[in-house]
Amino acid sequence: MKITEALFAGSSTRISEKPKQVFPEFAFIGRSNVGKSSLINMLCGNSKLAHTSSTPGKTQLVNHFLINRSWYLVDLPGYGYAKMSKSGKQRLEQIIRNYINLSPDLATLFVLIDSRHDIGKIDMDFLIGLGESRIPFSIIFTKADKSGVTAREAQIEKNKQAILEHWEELPPVFVSSAQTKMGKEEILDYIESVLDSLK
Repeated sequence: MKITEALFAGSSTRISEKPKQVFPEFAFIGRSNVGKSSLINMLCGNSKLAHTSSTPGKTQLVNHFLINRSWYLVDLPGYGYAKMSKSGKQRLEQIIRNYINLSPDLATLFVLIDSRHDIGKIDMDFLIGLGESRIPFSIIFTKADKSGVTAREAQIEKNKQAILEHWEELPPVFVSSAQTKMGKEEILDYIESVLDSLK
């Protein structure tokens, strides 16, 4: 699949505010500074589509982008902010949960995890919650260009094994780099295959 058009379709904090035009939704989420905005911009070939910032927590709304006039790419707020008030965290968590659990159009949730580090408790708890709620999800290990091939593969394998302690089998897993465009074709081809299965 090639993205030829990506249009901002609206921001919301609850399901009732979503764009009225119904299309399958592919949402992206991760901890702060995991490289979500950079990945979205890379996939769409538009460096200014999603707002990138060195300050965690910039995305505080559910942002819908209409792709090729046939599906939505959904940019979700991140989870696990350290520098945020308790009430602020609860508000963001409510926005995330409202969308993930209630959107009937969510086809797949891509959970982004930094390929350089051990999977954290916050990430694992989030994945377990998705499993319990039967939310279809995939994992994207980001920032693949930041470490050598051997170290990266060893770290990703370690994280896969940690996930398999809670699941019988892994969900679809992708490895990406916004800098080198690694993973772009694989992720877009996977989205295309899910779209085909929904027809």
